[in-house]
Amino acid sequence: MVAPVVYAGWMSVFREQSSGLGFGGVERTFAGLANYSAVLADPEFRTSFLHVATYCVLYIPVMIGGALGLALLVDSTYARAKRFFQLAFFLPHAVPGLIAAIIWIYLYTPGLSPVIEWIDGAGGSWNFFSPANSLSSMVNIAVWQWIGYNMVIFFAALQAVPREVIEAATVDGAGAWRIALGIKVPIIRSSVVMTVLFTCVGAIQLFTEPRLLSDKAQALGNDWSPTMYIVSKAFIDQDYASAAAASLLLALVAGALSFVVTRIGKRWQES
Repeated sequence: MVAPVVYAGWMSVFREQSSGLGFGGVERTFAGLANYSAVLADPEFRTSFLHVATYCVLYIPVMIGGALGLALLVDSTYARAKRFFQLAFFLPHAVPGLIAAIIWIYLYTPGLSPVIEWIDGAGGSWNFFSPANSLSSMVNIAVWQWIGYNMVIFFAALQAVPREVIEAATVDGAGAWRIALGIKVPIIRSSVVMTVLFTCVGAIQLFTEPRLLSDKAQALGNDWSPTMYIVSKAFIDQDYASAAAASLLLALVAGALSFVVTRIGKRWQES
């Protein structure tokens, strides 16, 4: 795990230059922090973080809230066929992200998608690839794939809630909503914090969904997210030094984000 980071750090402080018309070979020179400065000065790199931040503002509350709500429903005393619903909600996570994105691109494409036909038949109109809707289309794919996985984590945590506590609250006259929000959710706070942490770290590395949608959605360029920017620098511009510097900056941001989420979660658990 350490070796790739060390190698990326070594690459990020050098720059390759061709002499003359390129017939003199490539010369590698020490550049210090110049690659980092160049990447930070690039507005496309900074904008890619704003794109992911906007994505997180929409994606994380919907996914975490939805997964927690589904887990509470399945854990309620009124729920039936709990095993079936656990499996049904978890199945989308078993589909690889690439395959899931291809399936959703089919469902989003006019002329192919039955969803578009239904919307048109109902007198509506919706373009999943338009600049105004491309973000929500991407969030929809990610929520579909991850909500069941996190629901299973929350449901497993709910199984550890002492049943005598719930029975005592029921005897005291607490309703289902009060038991769910006032007793169960506070008890599983550590699981909620862990899930939010993993979701944030995963979201900042977003690549597959915007990369595949970018072929149809013109608003999603080749450098929409930080990871797309890194891949574009490395394999389109052939600028491996800048790609390495951007990779380490992304890792630094992910580490800082993890620290902030952990600190906020720790305060919530202690409150």
